[in-house]
Parts: sequence; C-alpha cells; structure tokens
Amino acid sequence: MDVRYAISLVLNAHLPFVGGGMARKDESEAGGAGSGEEGWFFEALSETYLPLLEVFDRLEGDHIPFRLGISLSPLLCQMMSDAALLKKYLSYMDRQIEFGRRELERTAGRPELHKLAKLYFDRAVDRRILFTGRYEGNLLKVFDRYRRKGKIEILGSSATHAFLPFLCPYPESLQAQIEAAIPYYRYRFGRQPQGFWLPELGWIGELESCLRSYNFSYTIVDSHGFVFGKPAPLRGTFHPVKTPAGLFVLARDFYAARDIDRMPGEGPYRDNNRDVGYELAPEDIAPFLAEAGERRQTGFKYWRTPSPEGEKTVYENETAQAAAVEHARSFLEARYGRLEEAAKYMREVPLSLCACDADSLGRFWYEGPCFLEALFRLGAGYREIRFMTPSEYLFKQDLSALEVSTPDFSSAGFNGYAETWLDSSNDWMYRHVVRSLDRMVELAERFPDDTGLKERSLNQAAREILLVQSSDWPRMLYRQESTEYAHNQIESALHNFTTIYEALGSNYISTEWLTGVERRRNVFPHINYRVFRRKR
Repeated sequence: MDVRYAISLVLNAHLPFVGGGMARKDESEAGGAGSGEEGWFFEALSETYLPLLEVFDRLEGDHIPFRLGISLSPLLCQMMSDAALLKKYLSYMDRQIEFGRRELERTAGRPELHKLAKLYFDRAVDRRILFTGRYEGNLLKVFDRYRRKGKIEILGSSATHAFLPFLCPYPESLQAQIEAAIPYYRYRFGRQPQGFWLPELGWIGELESCLRSYNFSYTIVDSHGFVFGKPAPLRGTFHPVKTPAGLFVLARDFYAARDIDRMPGEGPYRDNNRDVGYELAPEDIAPFLAEAGERRQTGFKYWRTPSPEGEKTVYENETAQAAAVEHARSFLEARYGRLEEAAKYMREVPLSLCACDADSLGRFWYEGPCFLEALFRLGAGYREIRFMTPSEYLFKQDLSALEVSTPDFSSAGFNGYAETWLDSSNDWMYRHVVRSLDRMVELAERFPDDTGLKERSLNQAAREILLVQSSDWPRMLYRQESTEYAHNQIESALHNFTTIYEALGSNYISTEWLTGVERRRNVFPHINYRVFRRKR
C-alpha cells in the first residue's frame, strides 16, 4: 500500500418507519400539514441527504478525492422511493417557500434576522429545484451513481433496523430480517452489498455464521466489543480481524465518534431546538399549522447554540461555517496523531474508522455538511493519509495474515451493552413480540403454498412482525422521545398481526380492512411470507 495511514468514514442512514398506525388520520390527504413523524423524513431529506449529495457534487466538480461508506437502511430506501411520501415532501417544500416569503416580510425591520430568512428561503428554493430537476426526485439513483463511480460504498442492513442480538435465539426471525432486505438491495443497486451495518452496532458472536451464510464479507462493531474480543486483538482497533467463520470485522474509532458527537456543542453553531414554528403566533405559521393546531418545524431557526451562561444570540452562518472548517482541521489532526502513534507498533497501515449516524452531519448539526466537505478538502493536502471505503481498505490487506478473533457482545447506546434496548421502559414489549413471532412461524409452516387473499394476508402479517422488531421503538421509549408514536407503532403492528392470525384461523378476513392496512403500512411490497419458514 502506497499510503501510511487510512481513514474510513461510514454514515448510517436510517429513519424510523413513518407509516400510519391503527388509529391515525392521514392529515396531509385531508389538506393539513401532514403528521409530525413525516416531518422527520422531510427534514432529513432537506438537511441531511440533499446537502450530502451537494457536497459530493462540489467535491467531484473541484476534482477533490473523496471516499466514504454509507449504510442505507431498507426502510429509508423505501421511504425515499415512496411516490405518495415524496409528493408530500414537495408539498412540504412549497409550504417552506411560502413561509419563507412571509418571514422576509416579517423580518424586514431586523437586518440580522432578515439575512437569515433570506438564506433559508433561497436554500429552500434551490433545493426544490435540485430535487425535482437535477436529481429527478430520485436520490437513490444519485447515490447509486456515486457508488458506480467508486466514490461511495453502500452497506446493507437488516430489513427494519432490528437489534439483531435479541433475535439470535429465534433463527427464523433473524433470517427473515436479512432475506427481506437482500432482494431490495439487488433491485435498487443491482448487487448485494459486501458490508453489513449492524443496527445500533448490536453484535453477538452468533451473528458471524449468519452473516457469512448470506455472503456478507465484513461488518463493524463498537470499539469496546472489539478490544474485549477473544482473543484480544494485538493491534487494537487500528486493524481488522477475522472471525473463525471467516467474517472480517472492523472497529469503530471511539475517539472519532466522541469528537463528532461533541462538536455541535463546542462552536457558534445553530441551535436546532429553537424553531420559529414554536415561537410565533399561529397566524404567522399558518402553512405549518396542523388541522388540530399542532405546531411543526419550519426549518427557520435564528438562534445560535446557547453559551454556558445561557445567553441567546442571533446565529451567524459565516462564523459557524468557519468554525466547522476549523473543527474539521482539528479532527483530521487528531486522527493523524493517533494513526502516527499506532504506526510505531505495527507493520500494517493503521485505520481509523469513523462511523456515525448520517443525521449527525446534517439534521442534528446544521453545519455538518460543511464539516464533511472541509474534511475531504483538507485531507487532500495530506500526502500520507488516504480516505478509503471499508472494502477498499480490506482489499489492500493480506487477508490471510489477519488475526483471528471473535468480538465480545456489545452495542452502541448508553453503557454499550444493549441497555438502551432492554430496560424497565421497554421490556414489556418483548413477550408480545416473541409470542407473535412464534405464531408467524406457525402460519408460515401451516400455509406453505397459499395464494390470493390468504397470501396477501400472510405477507401483511410478515410485514407487521418485521416492523414491530424495529430497534427505533424501544430506543424511543428508553429516551422518552416520541413515546406516544412508539407505543402506537408497537400496538398497531401487534394488533394487525393478531387480527390476521385469528382471521386465518376462522378462514375469513375482511378484504376492505386488509387493503387499508396494506396501504398504510406498505413496506416491502414484494415480501414473501415464506422467509419465516424453518430451514430444513
């Protein structure tokens, strides 16, 4: 290898399912502002994924080399290709533009706010044109274009971002999570990914043989699970290992992840928690006011992150962008220093794998795209450092000489050992999930070759089981964030599944009811319920 140090950036692109629950009214179809949960998706498109692709465009246009990995979860991919949801997104952008015109008038007498209002208005207009024009409303196609150019590597993941260690005792559920996802990647990107992103970085030793059986080459675990592997890797987290089953495992750089997490609070950055949609009078935010008077995010945020004394000051975009560039410089220097020190104790090229959620460099950190772009531009000036995708780095190693080790049980989240996904706030759900899973396997065995309405019912039952296994719901309950929505999604999935199970037992199901559920919860339209059958 003609380089001394390697850095690999990996972004986890995922959002919770924002489909309808059993008692939710589709506000957007009724002329309202749409559900608040759909707003998560709209904000992610506008503040994470469109800016990310704009960064790619600018870097490529300026001939700046860049490489990164991105895990596109099947749920996010489906939302990005859902025609009805994208139509609502265009409506959201139109409301944002309309609101921007009102803000330009309202802030005309306050130059600092007016300057920001014009910035947000112009960006809303530009991004609508970019989305509908250059990108033709198909962001997955753009990601795939950069993949084919070798600029990015797309990693696979489980169907509904389930916390996989909890599914290992139930092999039919584990196989369903993976077998429902693989055909989707082949359909969207023409091939199965080499790498597998573990949702919530949840790892347990039993996963190695499962991932290898589905032809995944490598995965990524958190640093503490890696260094406590058996046996402990001699090169620490700076070099991959190989499990006894032949799965390559890379470790997330703990210090890089920590630095990215704390940067948004260490500069003159925009305060993402203060949106004028929650501050102005109802008549001033009419485009973003739901039918019941519920307020929504508008994207117009005028205040910078509070100082330690709690002082509120107007956000200055130029100052924040300059701070993001300096943070990129210090981040790169810190990685260089650690890699330089590690290189003294190993013959191989040391790796720093920086993995984080994509929203950490966008929706949750407005200046994140600027940080990312500056990182690649500054990195081009380092002759000894090269940015690589994970598989590119692995390809340049002597794989036969890798240490053999099995990482220890570990996860992301509080304390790093699955506490976020199993504690007193969410443990109640698992007994119902396991009971329904047993029934799903029973249905798949009892009706192996059914067609017509019965097959539709069985396929919908499979969707509900996959959806209730999403790691998003227990995480929301643990963090006490959107708990009503999480409860609604869990209860909806279990209710719908139980209704189908009992209907199949009585040999009658309402076609009208089933059609409504299929419309609201339309993930994996080509799913085959037989993925839940036992392996012979």
